[in-house]
Order: sequence, then C-alpha cells, then structure tokens
Amino acid sequence: MRVGLVCAHASTPRRSDPATAGLPQRVAQVAAELTARGHDVRVYERRDDPDLPATTEADGYLVECVPVGPSARTPTGRLVPHVTEFGRWLTERWSDGWAPEVVHGHFWIGGLAAANAVRRTSIPVVQSFHSLGAEQLRHLGDAYQGPGERIPLEQALIRAVDLAVAQCTDEVDELTRMGLERAAVAVVPDGVDIARFQPEGESVTRDRQPRILSVTRLEAGHGQEDLLRALRLISDVELVIVGGPAPDEIADHAEARRLLEFARRSGVAEQVRLVGEVPHEQMPEWFRSADVVACTPRYAAAGRVATEAMACGVPVVGYALGGVADTVVDEVTGRLLPPGDVRALGLSLRRLLADDAQRFAYGHAAVDRIRCSYTWDRTAGALERLYERVVRERAAG
Repeated sequence: MRVGLVCAHASTPRRSDPATAGLPQRVAQVAAELTARGHDVRVYERRDDPDLPATTEADGYLVECVPVGPSARTPTGRLVPHVTEFGRWLTERWSDGWAPEVVHGHFWIGGLAAANAVRRTSIPVVQSFHSLGAEQLRHLGDAYQGPGERIPLEQALIRAVDLAVAQCTDEVDELTRMGLERAAVAVVPDGVDIARFQPEGESVTRDRQPRILSVTRLEAGHGQEDLLRALRLISDVELVIVGGPAPDEIADHAEARRLLEFARRSGVAEQVRLVGEVPHEQMPEWFRSADVVACTPRYAAAGRVATEAMACGVPVVGYALGGVADTVVDEVTGRLLPPGDVRALGLSLRRLLADDAQRFAYGHAAVDRIRCSYTWDRTAGALERLYERVVRERAAG
C-alpha cells in the first residue's frame, strides 16, 4: 500500500525532548515499521532548515521536506497561514506520478495540510492529533499555552477526516464530544523501542538514597508542584526532574526557578534535583537509575513516559488520566491515583519505596505488559489494518 505521512510543523532531525520523545521521531518510527511490512511510505515534513536536502531516504522510506513557510524553527500557531500552500504543494506532487492510497496526518497542522491536499480526490485521510487543544485547555486552565485558533481548527478537521487515531480512551471521549462518531475513532497507542528500553543495561550513577524520577517539559501545569508537596510526606528520598532547557540554561529558566523556590518554601529543596534536557537515547539509563517513576501531569494523552519507564522494569505511580490510566495497571504494574490527590501521592510513593518486594513485582509485571501490548510492531500492525479499512470503505462508498 502507498502511504503518505504528513507532519507539517517540523523536520525530523532535531534535539529530542524526553517528555515528548521527539514527536517527529515517532512519525519516523511508524514509517520505518510500515516499510518493514512491505508498504511504500513517504513522509512529508515542513522544511524548517535551509540546509536540509529536499529528499532523503531513511530505513527504506522517503522523507520529503516541503518548502513552505519560514526556513527556521517556527511556533506551531504561526504556521496556520501556510497550511493551504502546504496542501497545494502536496496536491501538485501527487498529481505527477506517485500518489498515496491513504494519507495519515499527524498533529493538527499536519492534519489540516493533509485534508487540504486531498479534498478534491478520493484519497482517505486518517488523523492522529497526539493531543487536543480543548482537552489541554480543560485540564491545564490558565497554564494552557496553545494558539487561539487551534481549537476551532481541530473542530473543523474532525469533519474532514475518515478516521481518527486516538492515543488513549480519554482522547476517544474528547473526540466524540467534539462530534466525531465513535465508529470513526480507534485507539492505537505509540509503541516502545523494547530493544533500547529494557531492564538490562547501564544506569546513571546515584547514591544510596532512594530515587523518584519525573520526566516533564518543565512547564506550568505538569504536576511538579504536586510532587514537591508530596515530598513532605517522604523522608530520605531524592526527586530527580528530567526535561526542560539545556542543563546550562536551568539557572535562567523561569519555571525552573519558580519550582526551586517552591521547593525551598516547602522545606524540600535539599531533596530536589533539576537535570534539564536529556537526549532521548539516554533516557533508559535514567529510568533504570530510579526506584519509582512519578507521572503527575494534569494532561497526558500518550503516556509515553509511563510506557518507557515500565519497559525498563520501573514501577510507575501516576494520576489516573489519559495515557497513564490506560498503561498502568493499578496494583499490578504500579499505582493509579485520583488527579490532584497529593496526600495519596505521597503515601503511595512512601509505601512503595519502603517495599522492595512490591517494587520488584510491579517492575516485572510492567515489562511483561509493555512487551505484550506496546511494541512498535503492534502499533504498525494496528495502523495497517485501519488503513486497509478506510481504503476499502472509500472504494465501496
């Protein structure tokens, strides 16, 4: 099958944020897995670096850098005026030789470009939002930083696609509230590279003190204050926060300074360490260094941190929402708690850190769960079946 993957807001080569796991890199992983299954795959990304070649080959599939918009890193909201041009470029490209049998849009900007490109054709569109503005706004409130036009454009996009791929059951509920029929939504979570994320291997050096690890974008609304409050219920423990700016920029980062001041006022500053940005390929070493991984964001569509931690054999304590709720099995691979319940968070972390046998059992079960249900091969197989379904339905309709 000929598959076009459209990820309009970024080119693939870039530093990888461990909290998002490098979103374009996740598209690249899907492309590689589909190619390995025998499909003819092409990835379309906006050319945001003038030094990038127009076309490259990676793992058997082609990457085409679309020359629209600024030749620089650009905030997503400022790419909206270029969506029509991006779609027009795709239409012209597909009218001269190779054309996809199905198009899969990624993120709201990519989906808008894909839908624009095929609107006068019979090519079906599958859409992965990866996150939804309306859901982020509801969970994050004033901390939501998305562009104002995002939510109405996502609302319009759901009326233009054949099928939406959700990361978790919470996202399914949100999409149906937005007007998409339940039959037009399928849950296909991202996979985990289990060859890299596994219990065996090196880990970051640490002292004898128990370690809680949190991986975050280091932005307001991502649950770090709850963890700092919870530390007051736990003695002799280290909280390591990975993510955010480069390590040498931590001192000048507004959110980092705010959190450290909050930790000082809460009396836990000596227990907190902010690491800053870590390349994604180094994250297995950080996960393996932890006794417990805490996932406490108020919005987590994918639950990627939880799945990668579990693949490394580390139990997860997190809030029961989004991808974390789907991934973690309460009292089997970790603990799920009511969002915002700081007392339950602190007590659960304290009890788990004090129980070596329980942590071992949770970690062992976590590895089994990931290897059975969250591999990239399983993700690609599910997408393959969805592509076949929408192509068949278009042909029949």
